[in-house]
Amino acid sequence: MRLLSRTLLTALATVAGLTVVPGVSTPSPAAAATSWELQGRGWGHGIGMSQYGALGAANKGLGYRRILGFYYPGTTVGTAKGSIRVLVTAEKRNTLTVANRTGLTVRSTTTGTSYALKRAGATRWRILPSADNATSRVYVLVSGRWVLVRQIRGGAEFIAPSLRLYLPTGSKVLRGRLRSVIVNGQRDVVNILPLEYYVRGVVPLEMPASWHRQAVRSQAVAARTYAAFERASRTSSYFDVYDTTRSQVYGGLSAEDARSTAAVSDTAGEVRLYAGKPAFTQFSSSNGGWTVASSNADLPYLKAQADPYDPIRTWHWTLTQAELNKALPGIGTVSAVTVTERDGNGAGGGRVTLLKVTGTGGTRTITGSDLRSAIGLLSTYFWIQ
Repeated sequence: MRLLSRTLLTALATVAGLTVVPGVSTPSPAAAATSWELQGRGWGHGIGMSQYGALGAANKGLGYRRILGFYYPGTTVGTAKGSIRVLVTAEKRNTLTVANRTGLTVRSTTTGTSYALKRAGATRWRILPSADNATSRVYVLVSGRWVLVRQIRGGAEFIAPSLRLYLPTGSKVLRGRLRSVIVNGQRDVVNILPLEYYVRGVVPLEMPASWHRQAVRSQAVAARTYAAFERASRTSSYFDVYDTTRSQVYGGLSAEDARSTAAVSDTAGEVRLYAGKPAFTQFSSSNGGWTVASSNADLPYLKAQADPYDPIRTWHWTLTQAELNKALPGIGTVSAVTVTERDGNGAGGGRVTLLKVTGTGGTRTITGSDLRSAIGLLSTYFWIQ
């Protein structure tokens, strides 16, 4: 699922000055060269809601429900409540460390017993697994020294209204509980919190909070629905969503913004339903003027259609021989790249679905999606000049 950060959304605006006007829709081979010039449009996979399209629709006077109805046709308004379990992917170590604060407790997830954590001079607390992962050891940092204060059978979690979590890359403040989970002999950290608080920590990282309030409301409902869909679909027994673009970017209380929080509150509990269940509300930054259909026939609301609201963000990319050689080992030095198939939706034949890449050691046919993933292209909606 594409979930661009605010930084990438800002960067998108810097490459938007180029207008693509494809001349033909038939496949066009590139001449043998050491690089190929690509002209493209859109940013992301193009499935579901275009975030720039939502902004364009809001600027034309559409409310958030009409925006969502356009991008997820056939879905209806519903509600979702409860909690969500978020895997904190940045914590690769075997420990869970939080700042000292008033009201902090630690709870055994095996027995359910809770213990208040108080110590004069304490600055941090830590859960560390025993060598055999049978117990959780609770340590306190006092005067620069870690001191063991308690051993808890099985897994454990810290509980407080908010918790500052220390990570290898710094720290962030999260709402809810922070659980140390034993998984296949290792420990993962999972943030468990109410769904509404989770959405507060997602929306400003997926769409600028300064955008039109109807667009931000659209993002809030899409983010909440996406989380509810993942929660219902996840086969894992200990978490529902990742905190990265693998699901949605989540930054916790540290990321919250009053403007996007207002959009979350304005749409509290609201989701989009299909056949009575949360829809898979995928979204991307910009679709280039035409949405992409899901490959899953069970998701008919994710269909290909012209988008009159997307401003058609354009881009240019110099695709080098070195990039292709690295991405496609085994065919020798690449000498030609030819688009052989498009999806037929939109200008110039639409998005690239298949390409033929010729090298000194052979020829390979790859999908447009595979090329985009391998090279890091902004979308599959491009033409080789």
